[in-house]
Amino acid sequence: MEYKKIEDIIEFNPTETIKKGTVSKKISMDKLGVFSKYINSYDIEKYSGGMKFRNGDTLLARITPCLENGKTSKVTILDENEVGFGSTEFIVMRSKKNISDEDFIFYLSISPRFREIAIKSMTGTSGRQRVQLDVVKNTEMLIPSYEEQIKIGKVLSSIDKRIELNKQINDNLFEFAINYINNKKEDAEVPLSNFAKIQGGYAFKSKDLLENKTNNRIIKIKNLRNEINADVLNSQFVEDEIANKIDNKIQLNKGDVAIAMTGAELGKTGFIYGFDKYYLNQRVGVIRGRSKEKELYLKILALSDEFQTLLNSKGYGSAQPNISSNDIENIIVNDITENNLKDIYEKLNSVYYKIIFNCEENLTLEQLRDTLLPKLMNGEIDLDRIEI
Repeated sequence: MEYKKIEDIIEFNPTETIKKGTVSKKISMDKLGVFSKYINSYDIEKYSGGMKFRNGDTLLARITPCLENGKTSKVTILDENEVGFGSTEFIVMRSKKNISDEDFIFYLSISPRFREIAIKSMTGTSGRQRVQLDVVKNTEMLIPSYEEQIKIGKVLSSIDKRIELNKQINDNLFEFAINYINNKKEDAEVPLSNFAKIQGGYAFKSKDLLENKTNNRIIKIKNLRNEINADVLNSQFVEDEIANKIDNKIQLNKGDVAIAMTGAELGKTGFIYGFDKYYLNQRVGVIRGRSKEKELYLKILALSDEFQTLLNSKGYGSAQPNISSNDIENIIVNDITENNLKDIYEKLNSVYYKIIFNCEENLTLEQLRDTLLPKLMNGEIDLDRIEI
């Protein structure tokens, strides 16, 4: 390993050409996962501007709060020699032939040291700060040899491939569950309150919220994203002294579905999973079923894109859209017979918890990857003892 300027191993924002008006694949900021190697969706649009890239490039958000939130992914959805485009707020990072490995570049970009350099370089007005690319380019880091980079990339990629496989399995399981309940619905419609009530969260004081880990995680609006599971890993914490004072109604159980009730994320939902205690922050609701059968039906329904769009459409207020617990309870949904509710529970309860199990396996794998990442980058792990 030796110290090198970051620009010595990465080509930043490489020049590519797309003729204006050409229909191309577009990756917008919302398509980037949080420290997620794979991009799973894109749009097809006429090119009118934006950053351009090819397969193998890493996309890094350069603006707050997207960078701090970990918006970073590797491009793999293009065809050979195809050029895609995306947000002007991306930094495009490309490996250099025989100098750097493309997988290594992605993992370098999500490493604690690289992120520290990028975040500390940010300047601009509050809420619109951006990375100073020249600062990043000229900063020196301890860089492994090209052969070591390839090994590091392969070790960490093997973990991410398992994570991605579990996500694909979960997508298939959830699609099966949605189709199953859709076939059991009645034409008649009733208020959602026939099935459940919505419990609101607690207004934790900012001074009590911690970045350092305890066993008490707080689920906020930002933890609900474009996936059926909540982002439980990137959460804040409170001490036991605070958590013990909170009403049990605010504590979340494994499998509970949380709902964002304010702001740009209004209507987004996600289920809770993991190995800590979880508590509901203000302006986030949770579904509490009137029976276990009714709760499972509504949980699966609430995680669907259709239901989230419906919730979002019910928001009111121009600057900061809101929806109340009562508003959600008054939403009209399809009725379902008691026999069909029991059938759904018998058929889908195990499917639902298999999805949760896969997410918990991914949580363990992500934590393993994030533990190995800095150790591999700084040479703490002897790569000669690793067989690929």
